[in-house]
Amino acid sequence: MQAKINRFLQYFIDYGGYKKVLEGLGNTLIIAVLGLFIGIIIGTLIATVRVVPKYKRLPRVLNGFCSFYVGFFRGTPMVVQLLLFYYVLLPLLGLKMNSVTVSVWVFGLNSGAYISEIMRSGIQSVDKGQMEAGRALGLSFATTMRLIVIPQAVKNILPTLGNEFIALIKETSVVSFVGASDLYVAFNYIGSNSYEFMVPYLVMALIYIVLVLIITLLIKVMEKQLRRSDRK
Repeated sequence: MQAKINRFLQYFIDYGGYKKVLEGLGNTLIIAVLGLFIGIIIGTLIATVRVVPKYKRLPRVLNGFCSFYVGFFRGTPMVVQLLLFYYVLLPLLGLKMNSVTVSVWVFGLNSGAYISEIMRSGIQSVDKGQMEAGRALGLSFATTMRLIVIPQAVKNILPTLGNEFIALIKETSVVSFVGASDLYVAFNYIGSNSYEFMVPYLVMALIYIVLVLIITLLIKVMEKQLRRSDRK
């Protein structure tokens, strides 16, 4: 075992493997963080459309589009979405993006589908009297949602959003299919060059565990802060 560790350290330190790991870790965090941010924006918009009364034609049309969107991204694997966007959609549109940028957008679009359902349940968990109170004060539906309902919904779904972020962190391991460098690619590079995969993969697993523990801790801190603000 000591020989395996020494061989790993040799390729990690002496041969510059740590540079690959730092690049992979940076890309992993960029894809997950920006993907979550895009997902929250898209998910909130879709959730709002889904809860709008369907008295007029436009809300019904938008609701149909949102249903298709959610069904597509929840019904296909992340790796299939990456391959479709990178190797099919971008060439058809004549667009050029690097693999990390494509991964950010695909992760954001995918996350938006899941967050839309999370946000919709959060909005529905807010007492209907909040919406009625906002409308009674003369606020529009959109303003009431933005200033009153959605902030309360976010408090209710914060732990679930944390779980979504953790899922994005772990799912970044598939971005290697479109040539993006992440933690998996970095440690696979070390393993391939050292002909020793056990220690690199154990270290990779440890880094993922540490990232998840940090995110879990941050979510708990945010929950405590929100509970304190509610008591004031």
